[in-house]
Amino acid sequence: MAAMEAGPVPATLAQEDAARDASEAAGAGPEAPLLPAGNRLSLHLHPGGCRRLLRLCAQQAPQLLEVDFLQLSGHEDPQLLEAALARLPWSLPRLRSLVLKGGQRREALGACLRGSLATLPASLSSLARLAHLDLSFNSLETLPACVPQMCGLDALLLSRNCLSELPAALGALPALTFLAVTHNRLRTLPPALGALSSLQRLDLSGNLLEALPPEIGGLGSLAELNLASNRLQSLPSSLAGLRALRLFILHSNLLASVPASLARLPLLTRLDLRDNQLRDVPPELLDAPFVHLQGNPLGRPPPDPPSPPGPPVVPEMPRLLLTSDRDSFAVTPQGCSVTLACGVRLQFPAGATAAPMTIRYRLWLPEPRLVPLGPHDALLSGVLELQPHGVAFQQEVGLWLLFVPPRARRCREVVVRTLSDNSWSDLETHLEEETPKRLWAHCQVPHFSWFLVVSRPVSDACLVPPEGTLLCSSGHAGVRVTFPAGATEEPRHVRMQVVRVGSRELPALLGEPEAASSPLLCLSQSGPSSFLRPVTIQLPLPPGVTGLSLDRARLHLLHRAAPAAAWDDITAQVALELTHLYARFQVTRFSWYWLWYTTKACVGSLARKAWERLRLYRVNLIALQRRRDPEQVLLQCLPRNKVDATLRRLLERYRGPEPSDTVEMFEGEKFFAAFERGIDIDADRPDCVEGRLCFVFYSHLKNLKEVYVTTALDRRARAVRGQVSFYRGEVPEVVPEEAEAARQKRGPAALWMATLPIKLPRLQGCEGPTREPGLSLAPLNLGDAETGFLTQSNLLNVAGRLGPDWPAVALHLGLPYRELQRIRHEFRDDLDGQIRHMLFSWAERQAGQPGAVGRLVQALEQSDRRDVAEEVRAVLELGRRKYQEGIRHTSLAPGNLTSPDRLPSPSPEPAQA
Repeated sequence: MAAMEAGPVPATLAQEDAARDASEAAGAGPEAPLLPAGNRLSLHLHPGGCRRLLRLCAQQAPQLLEVDFLQLSGHEDPQLLEAALARLPWSLPRLRSLVLKGGQRREALGACLRGSLATLPASLSSLARLAHLDLSFNSLETLPACVPQMCGLDALLLSRNCLSELPAALGALPALTFLAVTHNRLRTLPPALGALSSLQRLDLSGNLLEALPPEIGGLGSLAELNLASNRLQSLPSSLAGLRALRLFILHSNLLASVPASLARLPLLTRLDLRDNQLRDVPPELLDAPFVHLQGNPLGRPPPDPPSPPGPPVVPEMPRLLLTSDRDSFAVTPQGCSVTLACGVRLQFPAGATAAPMTIRYRLWLPEPRLVPLGPHDALLSGVLELQPHGVAFQQEVGLWLLFVPPRARRCREVVVRTLSDNSWSDLETHLEEETPKRLWAHCQVPHFSWFLVVSRPVSDACLVPPEGTLLCSSGHAGVRVTFPAGATEEPRHVRMQVVRVGSRELPALLGEPEAASSPLLCLSQSGPSSFLRPVTIQLPLPPGVTGLSLDRARLHLLHRAAPAAAWDDITAQVALELTHLYARFQVTRFSWYWLWYTTKACVGSLARKAWERLRLYRVNLIALQRRRDPEQVLLQCLPRNKVDATLRRLLERYRGPEPSDTVEMFEGEKFFAAFERGIDIDADRPDCVEGRLCFVFYSHLKNLKEVYVTTALDRRARAVRGQVSFYRGEVPEVVPEEAEAARQKRGPAALWMATLPIKLPRLQGCEGPTREPGLSLAPLNLGDAETGFLTQSNLLNVAGRLGPDWPAVALHLGLPYRELQRIRHEFRDDLDGQIRHMLFSWAERQAGQPGAVGRLVQALEQSDRRDVAEEVRAVLELGRRKYQEGIRHTSLAPGNLTSPDRLPSPSPEPAQA
């Protein structure tokens, strides 16, 4: 037989076979069946996969002649792996796909380990039908000589090896359409690479490339080019020849300029130039909507020339750029600069850690138990958790959080708020502008905890000594506090915040055109609650009122003691001293103070309404359905001034009714959406309770959720006309009926806010939903207990959402283009069958592999289906919560497992701390 020409079986294997035969003869029983299932042979998860393959080859099993897919682990013994691979041309002559990936094993910190594969036998060039070769996560330092001789190769994956160069012979692969050489050590590219006339996707991200050969412009079929995270300083003008290019990724390089000819590529839909050194960009690119330029020093002057020779130059600090699938990184005593995918930068100076340390991070969605806001604060970011908590650094670490600045910035400031010693405090924060609409909040942190960006009224503070002092407001020159000598025995910290009051708010509320008020003053202190001697407070008189002409009977000094929400009129209890512009009075305790000028007699209850009005936002609620998939519903709560611009951007892809009438909401207020009249949510989400979707309103965040809906009604006969209603407060056990909701609308404390229609169109033909009753697929679970599982039902949900976008998702999952053609041909008249077959065949190959779910989410995002990616994340988050709750219930939770439930309750009055 030809199979015997591959050489003898290694002695170790022969000895093991003899031992196994003796064991079976002694009654130990045979091993599990070794024969392949169908035309696929997956041995990467079996211990001793190479031994099993060699046994099959030695037995000359006829099923091997039909195998067209083989997967082995790169962690096998190198000698056994080479012996097994040498037999393939004779034992598996029809092989079309060969996967030899490493990465199945992990180190102590969880990082994937490279496989031991360092070369391939020359005989593999005889695999005439081989179209797909995956050698990722191995130890290749040079490309095996047999690879450029595989003339039928369609896809070649070489990511995460140790390659420092590619051979010129690689340009002789006429059928190659996909080449991935990410995260290697490439410094140059061979000019012959430009001869790959069929190449459609080229991924060279995460290398050390400093320049590109001009011949790369000869890749006339190239549609996607990824050169992110290299060291490119310039681009050749020949890139204008890439007439088929659609996606060009260049972020995280050192580019100082880009050719203007890129703007004239006819099919280009995305040009990613983020985080480079671009100071000037051609106008054609600067105005193009598909160009992304964040993180560049556009318009800034060039750096100063180097100083004369002096002390030795300090080596440049290592720089890490983490992708969205990473949740940890290592820091050494050398220090490093880290950029996270979630809009966070960290700088560890040299010596910050005495020994190597693993840093973990997570971005939490904001909710009241995680967000400590004062009455006049506004949240500007999500909640960042950095671990390990509380471990002090030997030098402070720089932290930058990206946020969108608020429109109203007068008399307000932006700070980073953190949790330290079970209490929340504000760090000294500096703002750095990335673009006019994106700012960095920069602070220095001595240890890690929870962090968020908050906009608050300007805070002025001082240390009051026993000798006395004067504290003035930096935002309102007329507001000041005088501390006499002897007011305190020990120095104590005092903080002042002043809140501006609009000139139209009070007259509109009271129905009195001449009503006016001073700014709202908040004072807080550390130490004893009272001062030993009275402290003098000065407030400006309300606008339009002077001390010479006012009617003292209309002047009211209001006082509010936290945490009570009531305002008391204390005018008769203090001695008001009036000047032409100011009012002065003395107190021994600090709280909130407000000066009113009105004809109303009982102003306490009116002051509470006015104070609430200051903190209310006027918002509109929208509910839109995706044009090509009406079952996808977008719900959003927007401040009134942002509605028109948001709708103009969304109505290209969505349709729906006009926004709701204007309603008023507080920062951090909870509300929920309930689908009614036959419409229900088609997913199990962590933010969904009994089919009702929970929201929290934050004025400067998107407050947006996309969900999929379903109905139990028959859509084959007619369309289903349902609705979604929005209610205030926590999600109740029973949502009010429509008549009850209408009655509550007229009440003083209405829970119902708005109702918007949702229409699911009639299904065309007799085709039902994608989940046919007769569908039978092998059960599977992607993921693990800690990160969450995706079950067969979850994958069916994903399959039902993809529609015509499934080929893009398949390519980003790594499926070869020829497999897509085969699926299209096999399911010619069944789009749903194409999607399910692609997704489940991929999932079955990933079973047991780490990171499979992350690859699926990344592929969905790269295919511009972030809506489906967010739904998958929601399912995983639900699984993680259930897993952590189970661990806590069984008292197995590790000490560093942090949950929001264990955070201290946010103080409603951080200004009083």
